[in-house]
Amino acid sequence: MSSGDTLEFDQIYQENKGAMYDGRLRISKQGIVFKNNKTGKVDNLSGTDLNLTHWFRVARGYELKVGLKSGAVFKYDGFKESDFDKLSDFINKNYKMRLEEKELSVKGWNWGTAKFKGPLLSFDIDNMSAFEIPLGNVSHCATSKNEVALEFHQNDDADVSLMEMRFYVPPNQDNPEVDPVQAFHDNVMDKADIIQATGDAICIFKELQCLTPRGRYDVRIYPTFLHLHGKTFDYKLPYTTVLRLFLLPHKDQRQMFFVVSLDPPIKQGQTRYHFLILQFSKEEDMTLELSLSEEDCADKFEGKLQKEMSGPVYEIVSRVMKSMVNRKITVPGSFKGNSGTSAVSCSHKAGAGFLYPLERGFIYVHKPPIHLRFDEISCVNFARGVASNRTFDFEIETKSGTTYTFSSIEKEEYGKLFDFTTNKKLRVKNRGKNLLNQLKDSVNYDEDMMGSDDDAQHDAYMERVKAEAAAGISDDDDSSDDEEEDVDFNPDGSGSDIAEEYDSNASISSSDDDEEDEEKKERKKKKLEKAKNKPAKRRKTSDGGRKRKKRQKKDPNAPKKSMTAFMLWLNATRSDLRKENPDASIGEIGKIAGEKWRAMGPSDKEEWEQKAKEDKERYKIAMEEYQAKKEEEGSSEGEESDQAEKKSKKTKSSRPKSSPTKSPSKAGAGANYKSKEYITSDSDSDSSNSDSDSEKEKKPKKKGKKAKKKSEDEEEEPIASTPPESEESADDDDDEDD
Repeated sequence: MSSGDTLEFDQIYQENKGAMYDGRLRISKQGIVFKNNKTGKVDNLSGTDLNLTHWFRVARGYELKVGLKSGAVFKYDGFKESDFDKLSDFINKNYKMRLEEKELSVKGWNWGTAKFKGPLLSFDIDNMSAFEIPLGNVSHCATSKNEVALEFHQNDDADVSLMEMRFYVPPNQDNPEVDPVQAFHDNVMDKADIIQATGDAICIFKELQCLTPRGRYDVRIYPTFLHLHGKTFDYKLPYTTVLRLFLLPHKDQRQMFFVVSLDPPIKQGQTRYHFLILQFSKEEDMTLELSLSEEDCADKFEGKLQKEMSGPVYEIVSRVMKSMVNRKITVPGSFKGNSGTSAVSCSHKAGAGFLYPLERGFIYVHKPPIHLRFDEISCVNFARGVASNRTFDFEIETKSGTTYTFSSIEKEEYGKLFDFTTNKKLRVKNRGKNLLNQLKDSVNYDEDMMGSDDDAQHDAYMERVKAEAAAGISDDDDSSDDEEEDVDFNPDGSGSDIAEEYDSNASISSSDDDEEDEEKKERKKKKLEKAKNKPAKRRKTSDGGRKRKKRQKKDPNAPKKSMTAFMLWLNATRSDLRKENPDASIGEIGKIAGEKWRAMGPSDKEEWEQKAKEDKERYKIAMEEYQAKKEEEGSSEGEESDQAEKKSKKTKSSRPKSSPTKSPSKAGAGANYKSKEYITSDSDSDSSNSDSDSEKEKKPKKKGKKAKKKSEDEEEEPIASTPPESEESADDDDDEDD
């Protein structure tokens, strides 16, 4: 993309320690800006600092090489051949420079001339460069008799890394006093990125608590790097690896997090630490003296640092780091959660932490630390919590397809977080709005070439510092009032509010206790009234769920319901909508159809509204016929059921009533039980009564196999019948059972 004042190029690559990072390049009258898509780092090259511009044919296409007056060199790969004319005219017009075409040597020879050009080591063959080595990538340089060995820093993002390279340096016959191997070594070491802790540190912070990597470390500040010295491990971090600085308040308002974003990260075995997180208490103060003169502080750091500084530890550490790294400190902006703080309590995977919505991104502290810029976010989603209905999940999906889920967020934070995402115009997933309208309303953060921490209009850190300074002045002005308030607290004086048991004011305390008891009783009464007024809970089924009403079965013979004008139109145009939007889901098709229907005029809808009226009349007539038919069938069914009931009653009345008899009970069956001997003797004494009654008695029925076997064994024995009294009682018992 190009205009009269600027040229913009997408998918431009920048090489860093063997890895190619894609990004966006913008060339304007003011200078050249390149933004790394992965890290968000922005390189600003002023047009007045440009020294040379070269054009090369390389493997990926064409490359633009830009050199600065300071000696720094930047290479941008991925141009097309047709871009040369546009770049050449623009550079010539705005920078008054010529874009020179250069050729690389492709002979493949390994014998040539080594030339040191600023931070680059160029290996030339026939005055043509075969390859160039950035000396900043060199981690170690060793010499032998006629050889120099270079070792390089490794990059985890590179598929293939260059580990070592050796150069054979022949002796210098013209000037034998000069050792060419040592001269080669000195030139490499002058520009190599080799950290050597020589000299005194500018300042030392003792026993700082570090969350990642975990432990307590002595932090030593050197001019070019930061040294972490712990009991087990030591880390040396060049300031060039620092991407961003964050100062975040803890949710309890008593602690502070100081976060340093690193690229490349700290390496410990197979573990990588992309963030250095220090934790401070707000109450800890210190006095620091720098090992620099006041003139050096004024010249090197432009008055940002003083030789002696005192204040909270986190404030001094952040000031020193900001001055050494020369980067802004990012602090939370306007967002305030339900608790009034800038942090939202949540969990990521198995670890609990805090999510901070910033002005240009989100950062999660601390396990693992995550920083997500707005320009790499595709959409966000608010999901229902799995474990409890009192919480919800906040999902962030990046353009690379990775989804980060922050769970267990309190329900009260929903409104604040939703308003924040809406104000930042981030696309919210599963929202009722159409996707196309959301994309129109959302801000394209890719077009913004500023870094996530480079906001010229809003520097929250400076605003907070100014506010604290103003608060400090007001505190000094009101110090007399504070002193008077402090004098009021006198636990040993007679004016104490607390009355002891042996105190003369004990009666006052007892009356206060009575008032408190009355308040408690009133609270209990209110709770009981609320409990009474609450609606009764629904009964639960045996499996624990709520009892659901059974749905009435749909009658297959019932007429089909009438359809609205919109549904008739949708059924007719659904196939066309499918063809126009092949990737859309069923829900999205419905949304698109709804918007089209709303956009249609009255004349277009008239045809479908007329069809809807006709369908409604059709349903009304069919429903009347169906109801009449249903009533006729119901009356015939009712007559048949009445006749069936009468028949069943007749059959019941025609059956003879059998007198209930009781089978002889087993031993120990109850009070009416009588043994065989007792029955026989009783029958002999009352023979006249028993003979008359025995004709009326019937034999008791025996059920089951055991009863049949018993009857076969007792065929020869006389059957024992119950006496009349027991029979009557048995009849009464049976009637009661019935």
